[in-house]
Amino acid sequence: MNESKEFDSLVPAQAFDRRSFLVTSLGAGFALATLPVAAQTAIRTDAAGLLEGEVKVPVHDGAMVAYRAAPAGVARAPVVLLISEIFGVHEYIRDTARRLAKLGYFVVAPELFARQGDPRKIESVAEIIDRISSKTPDAEVMKDLDATVAWAAGQGADSARLAITGFCWGGRITWLYSAHNPGVKAGVAWYGRLVSPVNAYNPHHPIDLVGELRAPVLGLYGGVDTGIPVDTVDAMEAALKTGSPAARASQIHLYDNAPHAFHADYRPSYRKEEAEDGWRRMLDWFRQNGV
Repeated sequence: MNESKEFDSLVPAQAFDRRSFLVTSLGAGFALATLPVAAQTAIRTDAAGLLEGEVKVPVHDGAMVAYRAAPAGVARAPVVLLISEIFGVHEYIRDTARRLAKLGYFVVAPELFARQGDPRKIESVAEIIDRISSKTPDAEVMKDLDATVAWAAGQGADSARLAITGFCWGGRITWLYSAHNPGVKAGVAWYGRLVSPVNAYNPHHPIDLVGELRAPVLGLYGGVDTGIPVDTVDAMEAALKTGSPAARASQIHLYDNAPHAFHADYRPSYRKEEAEDGWRRMLDWFRQNGV
């Protein structure tokens, strides 16, 4: 079975028009569903010294819009894939990309919902999940991320030093991609769901893939996250000990008093102490694993 037919067998054919990208530009600002923004805590990072802005990444059925931030004039910078929450590549994700770029990383945040719709323009979280994030096939996401890595390499970045990090929906994708791509050196998953019912779009979840994990992942979780119960975090931690060498090298850090989205500085869920500690742990994890 060739790759195209194998992919077709994994996702419902009627789920989307494979040649139609509904999102072709990222626009500006925060997703409507996240308003009003907690302005007193929202971090704003300038673009001085950076090459940054929208780019188009060639993928198997067209061109996917993404946000790229990288240190200007630096060749062979290590690559970080930055994966959004369900809100897409809005200002918080772009700002996070600039923070990482200021530290020397070539960061790409692809708009992985581009075929399903623009979550930034929808006011209801429930509607985003129903119409967009739940209809985005994991198999398509893996292919898009592979294409993003290839594009970064073509821009002169060092894809041999490859890391991935993501938040919420992107945290789950971080686990999955660390099992998918043997070129990943390190993953950092911020409160990504670990256990859930499977379906045609999501045939596996992180706990199902510990035997296939190819890069060590640091999981950062909140002890009072109502969407990710601590018992599922405990179950994942136990499963990692029985998994692949990369799984056994993975770690989970639980912040006892942190809620979901504790790194999201633009939301009331933000917890400065835990977010800053998690950021330090992420950077240390990248360095320890050669990124």
